[in-house]
Amino acid sequence: MVHLSTAHPRDDTRIFIKQVHTLSAALAENVSLVVADGLGDSRQPNQPGIFDLGKLPASRFKRAVVGNFRALMFFWRNRPQLVHFHDPELIPLGLLLRLRGSQVIYDVHEDVPRQTMSKHWIPVIFRWPVAMAIAAMEWLGGKTFNGIVPATPTIAARFPVGKTVLVQNFPIQSELVLADPLPYAERPQKFAYVGGISDIRGGREMVQALEHMDDLPEVRLEMAGGITPEGFAAELAKLPGWFKVHHRGTIGRQDVARLLGSARAGLVLFQPMPNHVDAQPNKMFEYMSAGLPVIASDFPLWRQIVAGARCGLLVDPLDPRAIAQALRWVLEHPVEAEVMGRNGQEAVHKIYNWEKEATQLVGLYKKLLSA
Repeated sequence: MVHLSTAHPRDDTRIFIKQVHTLSAALAENVSLVVADGLGDSRQPNQPGIFDLGKLPASRFKRAVVGNFRALMFFWRNRPQLVHFHDPELIPLGLLLRLRGSQVIYDVHEDVPRQTMSKHWIPVIFRWPVAMAIAAMEWLGGKTFNGIVPATPTIAARFPVGKTVLVQNFPIQSELVLADPLPYAERPQKFAYVGGISDIRGGREMVQALEHMDDLPEVRLEMAGGITPEGFAAELAKLPGWFKVHHRGTIGRQDVARLLGSARAGLVLFQPMPNHVDAQPNKMFEYMSAGLPVIASDFPLWRQIVAGARCGLLVDPLDPRAIAQALRWVLEHPVEAEVMGRNGQEAVHKIYNWEKEATQLVGLYKKLLSA
C-alpha cells in the first residue's frame, strides 16, 4: 500500500506523521510513502519506507505532467495493491491506476475549486474555467475511485456518500504538549503563528496589528513557516510593525511544541476567501492542543468551534486594530486567557483529536482490503 504526493513534503503532518504511521501500526501490511522532492529514498528500521521520484520542475504545469508520468512509471514497475494520493493534479494518474485494477483513494485536503478562485498565480480571467475543470475531474474521481477521504464536512458534501469517509485533520493529542512547559503567568509577551504565511492568510494584518502596540515594547510575534510569494516577504519587511516579528521560517515539530509552550496565544487570521470560511485549519486545533488560547477570524464555523469551547477570541481578520485589541486583552487578562487555553485543550481531548479520526481511516482500509 502506497501513499503518494508530488506536492507535499515527505514529513507532511497529515500524510506521513498521522496517516502513514497510523496505518503502519494498525494494519499487518507494508505502508510506504512516495514523494518527489529530490532528497532520495529513505528506509529506516521500524519506519515506513519513503521512495523519491526525484525533484520536479518548478513550473506547476510541468510539475503536474512530469509528476504524473514518473509516478505512473513507478507504479507500473511496483504494482501496489492500493494507492492513496493527496494532490488534485494526480487525479489523471488515479484514473489510470483504476483502469489497471489498483484500488485508489483520493485524499481531499482542500476545497480545491473554491481555493482556485483566490490563487494569485492564476490570471483572474482563467480562474473560473480552471475551477470548473477541477470540479469536473473530482466528480469523475468520485464516481471512479474506491474511496474519498475529505478533511472537512464541507468538502465531504461534494462527494458520493457511499465512498466518502470523513477524516478531519485534528492534532495528535500529546504531540505538541511539553512535559514541562513554561508556566503561563511567566511567559514573555509573545504570540505565535505557525504555518504558511501569505496575504490571504492574514500575514499583512498580523504585522500591522503590532503597529498599534508601540506602548508595549516587549510584545513579539513569532512566525514559523514559509512566506509566499517571494515578493510578499519584502512587503512585510517594510511594514513598521515588522521589527516586533521574529520570523523563523519552517521549523520541526519539536520546535513548534517549544514555541507554543512559551507563547501567550496562537493566531489564525485567514481572510474571508471562499475556501477559508468553511475550512478547519490544523493550526487552530494545534494551538488548542498545546493549551493556548486562540485569536481567530470571526467566521460562522470558527465561531461555533471557538465560542463553543470558550477557548479564545474572534475578530475581524481585516481589521489590524481589532487584532491588536485582542492581543492586548490576552496580556491584560492572563488568568482568563489561561482558562481559555485549558478549555481548548479539553475540547481537543474530548472531540478534536487525531486518535478519533484515525479509527475512520483504518476502518476504510480494512473494508477495502477485505473486499
